[in-house]
Amino acid sequence: MSTEHRGAEGEHGSASGGPPDRWIVWRQDDNGNRFEVARKDSRVDAEQLAAVMEARGHKQLYWVARAPG
Repeated sequence: MSTEHRGAEGEHGSASGGPPDRWIVWRQDDNGNRFEVARKDSRVDAEQLAAVMEARGHKQLYWVARAPG
């Protein structure tokens, strides 16, 4: 599982003081197609979901990235 590097803004909130960051769990299948699996309010929740999905043993890649905006 791969995750985006966490910056100074941390898990909750943004560095600019705007609304809290949201996190996307992404999946890439063995054909290279990418799909958004879920959006979570915390990075920890997103990483936990990605770990659960990855543990199922399929040949798919899961990772977490900060949602835009």
